[in-house]
Amino acid sequence: MSASQAPEASVPPPRRETAVSGKVAGSSRATETGGIAHRETKLTGGVRIAVTVEAETTGPDDVERMCSVALRGAADAIARTAEPPPLPPVHATGIIGRSPEIAELLRMMARVAASDATVLVIGENGTGKELVARALHQISRRANKRFVATNCSAFNDNLLESELFGHRRGAFTGAIVDKPGLFEVADGGTFFLDEVGDMSPALQVKLLRVLQEGTFMPVGGTEMRKVDVRIVAATNRDLAGMVKSGSFREDVFYRLNVVTLRVPALRERAGDIRILCDHFLARLAEREGRRKRLSDACLSRLESHRWPGNVRELENEIERLWVLSGEGALIDEDLLSDAIRMSSVAPSAGPTTKSSPSPAPLSLYAMKLPDAVETLERQMIADGLSRARGNKTRAARELGISRRNLIRKVQALSLDAGTEDDD
Repeated sequence: MSASQAPEASVPPPRRETAVSGKVAGSSRATETGGIAHRETKLTGGVRIAVTVEAETTGPDDVERMCSVALRGAADAIARTAEPPPLPPVHATGIIGRSPEIAELLRMMARVAASDATVLVIGENGTGKELVARALHQISRRANKRFVATNCSAFNDNLLESELFGHRRGAFTGAIVDKPGLFEVADGGTFFLDEVGDMSPALQVKLLRVLQEGTFMPVGGTEMRKVDVRIVAATNRDLAGMVKSGSFREDVFYRLNVVTLRVPALRERAGDIRILCDHFLARLAEREGRRKRLSDACLSRLESHRWPGNVRELENEIERLWVLSGEGALIDEDLLSDAIRMSSVAPSAGPTTKSSPSPAPLSLYAMKLPDAVETLERQMIADGLSRARGNKTRAARELGISRRNLIRKVQALSLDAGTEDDD
């Protein structure tokens, strides 16, 4: 071919350095009208590339240079089109359970793992929303980058703004140095915003800019910062209902709600309770250096409890049982907390009628009257709030007491009320 024509191995020039194993081997020789050059190499992974360039009316040095460029370009092109490494298996995420509900959750996580789409994780308190967010990060292509988490309800507006977006020196009293925000810290990785429903409308506007454009302005700053962050948000509140009531911005809601992962309550997957108990006992055994097990009667009581505090409540109960059982290897039902022991109902002597009350739980008969009243009240309020999804107005109506009285009792009994929206 003529000198004005491109060499036979025509590839685009390289844009980045390509991993190559071993040395580039080859030869070159001059011809009467030009030159011929041959080069070959092996890419990391064992792929072999060979390039031969023959050109007329040009010297062997030029041909050799063209051959080297073509070889490097071919290697770079192959590297760009190579298949990405496989993602880690979803079952290696630490999420415990074999129920259909957990299987569906894991399937959804596997489908969105390779994407950078924003994910909204919903579920009751104690279900493990942060665990799901961490697992999603671990099986994503950002796994080798940072996972950063913050709770939006733990700060007031000013502190949360500084926490998320950072601040410049002198932006406010006490800002003596520049401080990067968590969005900047999480650049390239995953940022988990827990309790995002508690964020004020003013901060929702700033969050919207990050969701739309990946940019933000530090407090006291004059230049926009840009980050590449995957956002996973979580809430136990009804964001759609909050949008209708005007307490949550509609545009932010739709930006967050690209993909929704719902974490089931423990009562919805009671078949996993035994597996979770074994997991928590094994973890304690590793820490304490000895093994214990639950009696069949104890496990039966645990499986019949409604668990308003979900997995977190179960984990705390197992650790409590471990401590109270002392040196014993068998944990029996008599060590269970009152809220769980009262779940078993005493047998009735005859059919229950409308005029005859339902039989009380067996454990209540062993208590003093004030303790029995408090235990029953605690369980009824916890169940009522759970059925009402934390809505105190609806729970109070169902329980037959005023909302103010319910709030007073929730505070006195130290119950987690979840959401507090009115109807």
